[in-house]
Amino acid sequence: MNRLKGKVAIVTGGNGVLGGAIAKGFAAQGAKVGIMGRTEATVQEKVEEINATSGEAFPLVADVLDRDQLEACKDSILQEYGKIDILVNAAGGNVKGAVITPDQTIFDLNLNDFDKVNNLNFKGTLLPTLVFAKEMVQQKKGSIVNISSMAAQRALTRGLGYGAAKAAVDNFTKWLAVEMNHKYGDGIRVNAIAPGFFIGEQNRELLLNEDESLTARGQTIVNQTPMRRFGKPEELQGVANWLASDEASFVTGIVVPVDGGFGAFSGV
Repeated sequence: MNRLKGKVAIVTGGNGVLGGAIAKGFAAQGAKVGIMGRTEATVQEKVEEINATSGEAFPLVADVLDRDQLEACKDSILQEYGKIDILVNAAGGNVKGAVITPDQTIFDLNLNDFDKVNNLNFKGTLLPTLVFAKEMVQQKKGSIVNISSMAAQRALTRGLGYGAAKAAVDNFTKWLAVEMNHKYGDGIRVNAIAPGFFIGEQNRELLLNEDESLTARGQTIVNQTPMRRFGKPEELQGVANWLASDEASFVTGIVVPVDGGFGAFSGV
């Protein structure tokens, strides 16, 4: 079933692990997928990977914090495809100075890095939305899927800046869902996915040792996850496909955990 056949999608951070998996899932469902990232080589690599599996992807080399670059991407998409149906805001990540390590306290927080992680995760969600959702308003139809985190819903040690930024994404998701429907009708939907723990480039050393065994922190996370494992990137595809598709036409303003039960378990 090609539930996204004919749809044009943009995935910011589509050259990353989680964004790339979502982009691949969209392509498998028939969407034409724009892979957005700052690094041309990794963007092109993901495009070629998708196109080699009978999907259709195209490169969008841009920084989500640069509005001029985003506008240029929008113009090129509209010239080629004439519309924008889906936006996934998957660009994000952590910044070292916004992390409180075990030998630090909150008073060691680097405020410049705190600003950087908030800009990347929250403003990096807001700006692409301002640019690409404008076209959805013209079309009176579209689906925006933000990528949050369980760090927004549960207090996790260390990740102060990241958790705060993702909490802002949660609030923005709900606020924008209401705003869009009040101002522009029922055709534009805004939802979010909150991944639990997945292995990516940034957290690998924190969760896994060199021999792939669990670190102490990794073991704590697995113990707190009823499914007793980390997520696999492709396990985000089902929820993303559904939220992006017309099957979710009466679904807006929600944040869906994909976390193996992490958020449901008290630890007891």
